Amino acid sequence: MKRKLRINGHSHLLPYPEEIPKFMKEKEIFWVDDERKYMLQKGWKRPVTHSSFFLNEKLEWMERNKIDHAVVLNLSQLYGNGLRLEEMKHALRFQNDFNANVQRDHPDKFSCGFVVHPGFINGALWEIERCVEELGMYVLCLPTHFMDSIGQWRCIFDEENDPIFELADKYKLAIEVHPYDGDKMIKLENVAWRFHLVWMLAQCGDAYHFYTLNGMQSRYPNIRTCFAHGGQLAQMNLGRRIQGFDGRPDLFEGKHHPRKAVGHPNIYFDTLVHDTGSLKLTVEQQGSKQVIMGLDDPYPLGEMESEPQSSYPGKILDLALERNIINTVEYDEIWEDNVLRWLFGENDEAKQHLTSKILGETVNTD
Repeated sequence: MKRKLRINGHSHLLPYPEEIPKFMKEKEIFWVDDERKYMLQKGWKRPVTHSSFFLNEKLEWMERNKIDHAVVLNLSQLYGNGLRLEEMKHALRFQNDFNANVQRDHPDKFSCGFVVHPGFINGALWEIERCVEELGMYVLCLPTHFMDSIGQWRCIFDEENDPIFELADKYKLAIEVHPYDGDKMIKLENVAWRFHLVWMLAQCGDAYHFYTLNGMQSRYPNIRTCFAHGGQLAQMNLGRRIQGFDGRPDLFEGKHHPRKAVGHPNIYFDTLVHDTGSLKLTVEQQGSKQVIMGLDDPYPLGEMESEPQSSYPGKILDLALERNIINTVEYDEIWEDNVLRWLFGENDEAKQHLTSKILGETVNTD
């Protein structure tokens, strides 16, 4: 019997400093210092808190923690918000080409996502076609919110972006929705990490709100959308959304009832919720089959080795098993089967193709 795989559905990877084009640093878009201690943008820097931000060290970290495969998302700093059009196009193209090369060079270890900017629809559609047709990528990474061409912040699921999802539906893509840039959207002082600890969850909840109100899970049946960080506020806020919908129907004309999306087979959430109470709510509300493993490594809010937190990759799921929130079958499904179903839907051939690569088996390319 084939051994069960451990697939991480939410990972990130930094380029080495020398891999980042000179124009990215010259224009202060994004770069990493030569000592690999900081990632930087104009007026911003963040410490590189773990060696596994980088490829070779990531591979060693995965081996040490018995992680067979990882879905590498784009860097949130490269959503392109606020950049001039040409700068944004070159920055996002670099990110997508970098991820494509990682997937090409290490197909047994990584499935990598690509990113587009929804503020420029035609360019986004061209880039989706390029990444799918030429680069062989199948995970579309999108921000919960983006800045449009006139500087207005919008939800990714605004109806103006329907062409993106129509094309994603054609290609039957997996979609990852991830929050960032809350400090640019919300006029509050950026202290005590509030935008990562509180507002990121609100951004996910807001995106889920409009995804479900617009009935996208049924309008685009071939895409499978995963909300990062467990869509944590989306779980807690369901009752309030239902009461609001029922109590003020005049505000929701033509929209879909929130209940219709609960447990929908095309909507997924990762496990990165940091406590078993939140994970229990997600499992009870959405069903365990809609939950995938997500470590958000190597960030400090990811599931990393930590003595002060007595943490390690996979701890939350181990605790959920120990506390009877899930059983052993569901545990294995969250690590493997559910991730594969998010990536490929019911395409069993594609699932087998990837698992064969992971296990080092001969892959038939005919």
